[in-house]
Amino acid sequence: MSSNTAGKVIHCKVAVAWEAGKPLVIEEVEVAPPQTMEVRLKILFTALCHTDVYFWEAKGQTPLFPRIFGHEAGGFIGNEMFGLRVITIVESVGEGVTDLKPGDHVLPVFTGECKECRHCKSEESNMCDLLRINTDRGVMLNDGRSRFSIKGKPIYHFVGTSTFSEYTVLHVGCVAKINPAAPLDKVCVLSCGISTGSCNEGLAVVLFGLGAVGLAAVEGARIAGASRIIGVDLNSNRFHEGLGCCCTIVGVPNKDDAFKTHPVNFLNEKPLKGTFFGNYKPRSDLPSVVDMYLNKELELEKFITHEVPFSEINKAFEYMLKGESIRCIIRMET
Repeated sequence: MSSNTAGKVIHCKVAVAWEAGKPLVIEEVEVAPPQTMEVRLKILFTALCHTDVYFWEAKGQTPLFPRIFGHEAGGFIGNEMFGLRVITIVESVGEGVTDLKPGDHVLPVFTGECKECRHCKSEESNMCDLLRINTDRGVMLNDGRSRFSIKGKPIYHFVGTSTFSEYTVLHVGCVAKINPAAPLDKVCVLSCGISTGSCNEGLAVVLFGLGAVGLAAVEGARIAGASRIIGVDLNSNRFHEGLGCCCTIVGVPNKDDAFKTHPVNFLNEKPLKGTFFGNYKPRSDLPSVVDMYLNKELELEKFITHEVPFSEINKAFEYMLKGESIRCIIRMET
């Protein structure tokens, strides 16, 4: 498949956060072509994560505005529609990109895998030296510039993804090629919150917090064969029949959050371990997670509680802030 927009500036709709905590505004933006080791994606489905809300509120970190949020999405390199089912694919690729091409179905990911650093070559870590998450950076690594602009004014990226846009540009290391049979309005949630930690078979586990990350840990425990699953949440609406539970997972903490424990707990052989993105390497591991969904080994539909058109994206924020949604899918209207 060839793209008639490759190498050209694209004009498209985006949802811009001009100020902290203010409703997003649908604007027309210019999206520059991908540069060396970059790809430009066409987004048709994206989802709202609480991390987007947290940084949109600008609580506990240095504000960076205007910005295009969004980091859970399904996309493609191209401009195609198959029958009546619109899909999201790779639109075009920059110099040096060899493992992706226009037409590929992909998941953009907020943390990357360069495949060259010590972490990427390790079986124990997914904390890529080059592409690990950076919430403060609002520009591309290649040249320190944004690929988004409105009337010559740069609009900043968010965690290298910025999926609240009909088109976006990412480093190739933050793009996972997936099975084209996967429905992107479902598997887009694997780009972040649903890819979490798990546990060993037979363990009894407790999970505090039954938001998307917590309920995804529930699913991980179910698949791993936990013997007993206990869920704890202050919101009674978060308890759904048959969801189960898992090990304690911490999502994105507030700046001043802390917890403490007595050293004797470690002497009693109680381990404390964190996990980042479920310890998945985005490019190497996400394709197999998508295949688990296609093989009916992994459930995703139960996480999706709402869907809104792109023009009503602020409703997704309202649902999240009221504690009414787990994941709200935002449907682009092209």
